[in-house]
Amino acid sequence: MKRVEVEQRCEALVQPILDENHFELWDVEYVKEGANYYLRVYADKEGGITIDDCVTISRALEAKLDEDDFIQEAYILEVSSPGLGRPLKRERDFLRSIGAEVDVKLYQALNGQKEFTGILKEYKDEQILLELEDGELELKRSDIALIRLAFDF
Repeated sequence: MKRVEVEQRCEALVQPILDENHFELWDVEYVKEGANYYLRVYADKEGGITIDDCVTISRALEAKLDEDDFIQEAYILEVSSPGLGRPLKRERDFLRSIGAEVDVKLYQALNGQKEFTGILKEYKDEQILLELEDGELELKRSDIALIRLAFDF
């Protein structure tokens, strides 16, 4: 089974669990790291997700995964918060992050610069509008290698 198929089927299994508990799905990823496969579910809620919340999701999802048994390889299930520097991947990630400070890395330099930090002002038609210190910058999503919420230590 392909990575994308595993992620989609897992998302379909976990979404009712999250809805029931008023959590929000941030992402699902199925990756091989070294000799191990990992099925990772990132969830959040208003005020932040707790370890107990992650345990609740993990136990309920484990039962559904065991019942469905569609993943052939042995894997490790991890349920966690998306973290402070969470990447924006889906349209809903961009829309809920409007007004937030983001770090952007481009595939190719623009005016000699590949990294920008600014306020995400707008997202539409696969383009973002960033408010920088010295003006605004419009970027195509396809030109962005990584965009994530900015955070200061």
